[in-house]
Amino acid sequence: MNEPNRLQDNDTSLVERCLAYPPETESVAGFLPGDGIHRLELKFDIEQLRQALETCVACSGYLGGEWKEHGFNILPLTHRAGQSDLTANDLSGRYWMRKDERYVEEACEDYVDESAYSEFDSRFVGTYFEEVHRKLSQRFPIGRVRILSKGVYNCNSWHRDPEPRLHIPIITNPGALFIVNHHVTHLPADGSVYFTDTRGYHTAINGGIDRRVHLVAALAYPPLQD
Repeated sequence: MNEPNRLQDNDTSLVERCLAYPPETESVAGFLPGDGIHRLELKFDIEQLRQALETCVACSGYLGGEWKEHGFNILPLTHRAGQSDLTANDLSGRYWMRKDERYVEEACEDYVDESAYSEFDSRFVGTYFEEVHRKLSQRFPIGRVRILSKGVYNCNSWHRDPEPRLHIPIITNPGALFIVNHHVTHLPADGSVYFTDTRGYHTAINGGIDRRVHLVAALAYPPLQD
C-alpha cells in the first residue's frame, strides 16, 4: 500500500488500519440513545401531530418571529397567566456560551420562570397539541411549550440552558441531528418523545434539504444557576 520512499510511522499505520474498514452508514438514520439523550416510553400519533401543526400555523397566521432571518422560527403554545404579548426573553431566556477564542463561559439574557408558563394558548384549544400538553403535564412539571422550526442547512448556537427539555419531532429528515456534549443522534419523527438534557452543551443541526419542526417542552425543575 505504501509507495517507495514514503515515510511510515504510527500516524500512517493508524490511517491504513482505519481505511481497512469502511464506515458504517445505516444506523445514522435512526436514534441512538446516549448520555443526555433518551427516548421515553410515552408516544403520540404522528399524523395528529402534523395535523395540529397545520391547524395552529393557519390559526396564528405564521410560524415566525424575530429570529426568522437566522433560520429558525418559534410558535409558543403556552404563556404566563394573563400575558398576551411575549417578549424576546420569553422566547429565549438564560443560556451560557463560550463566544470566542478565550473559551470563557458567559451568561446571556435573563432567567425565565418556566413554572409561570402554565396557560395553554386559547387559540389552539381543541387541537391535538392541547392533549399533548395535558399528557406531558400529568407526568412532568412543564414550562414553556413551543413549536421550533429550523430551516435547511442551519445550526443553532453551541450553548447550555438552565433546564432540560422534551423534544417531539413532527417534521424531520435524516440530516437533522441533535447533539448534547459529545453525543450526537438523529431523532425520528414517529411520535416518540425524547428527553434531552440541555443543561449540557448542545446544538441542533439541520443538514437536510427540508425543514425540521419539533414540539419542545421545557421541564420546570429547579434550574441551574450561575
